[in-house]
Amino acid sequence: MVQAYGADTGNDRAEPEPEQGPEHAPGPEPGRGGPGARLRALRDRLTGDRGIWRRGIVLALCSVLLTLVMALHSEIPNAIGNLGSLSETFLPWCAVFIPLLLVLALVRRSATALIALLLPVVVWLNAFGGLLTDKSGTGGDLTVATHNVNADNPDPAGTARHVADSGADVIALEELPSGKVSAYEAALAERFPYHAVQGTVGLWSKYPMSATRPVDIKMGWTRAMRSTITTPKGKVAVYVAHLPSVRVKLHAGFTANQRDNSVDALGEAISHESLDKVILLGDLNGTMNDRALNAVTAQMRSTQGAAGDGFGFSWPASFPMARIDQILVKDVEPVSSWTLDRTASDHLPIAARVRL
Repeated sequence: MVQAYGADTGNDRAEPEPEQGPEHAPGPEPGRGGPGARLRALRDRLTGDRGIWRRGIVLALCSVLLTLVMALHSEIPNAIGNLGSLSETFLPWCAVFIPLLLVLALVRRSATALIALLLPVVVWLNAFGGLLTDKSGTGGDLTVATHNVNADNPDPAGTARHVADSGADVIALEELPSGKVSAYEAALAERFPYHAVQGTVGLWSKYPMSATRPVDIKMGWTRAMRSTITTPKGKVAVYVAHLPSVRVKLHAGFTANQRDNSVDALGEAISHESLDKVILLGDLNGTMNDRALNAVTAQMRSTQGAAGDGFGFSWPASFPMARIDQILVKDVEPVSSWTLDRTASDHLPIAARVRL
């Protein structure tokens, strides 16, 4: 009996699968990995968080309040402790609250607080954004400088030389004690052949001075003066002023009434000036934002605001927080304005270049 055998077809067991190369490796599952997927996951998490709009209401109200302070600062009354002038003195510093509110909004994961934060950002940039850029130019006909030297300055000669090294043609100094005037005069005599001192303020010039006289700013003693300086480009009336100091007291608020009376008197004197071109140099103990200085600032423009680089804070010298030292001009074009390095005073000296 013949038995035939057929080939084993292997139907009773699975054949081994061929190996696959890297080109056949499975890819990542849809929706996993990659920046797009992470953004979608974040979107899903936020949209699924219904509390994102309810949280942070208090933070949003804080942003609105900050916006109102900056936008409506002129409406804050001075009747109670000169609160309006106080807020305007440090108005640029409202910006420090913006990063704080931003961090708190992110911590709270509040869309409401983040959106509300756009309000103070826009208002602050509208008010002070222009000061963040350098507007200084080149050229000009006259360089002026001013410095409150501090009555207790231990180095009057060094302070005077430092201001003179700015290249100024005209220098105004305030808070000159009678016992140290000679030290300032000796330090500046070689470079400034013309000068005058009235009370506690003085003016030094490379060009002839005439019609020099004190200006009554209702203080009882002389802290302001005026002189005509004859430059190669014509005559300029130069005023030097040191307005009364202001203080912040718990029981009295912002004590600025005497300063306010003095600035009104100074503004009246400038308004009656016979020369068209006028420059005011000095320590006004107030910023350009302070409404109390309107008697002067309504007539003149700040060299720092028109042609400066940054805020130009001048006081206190150890950590400048406000520009209370000013160079203001009338019918004169500012070209550049800057702050000098610190001296032995508690104020920083400032300088400007103008075109006559």
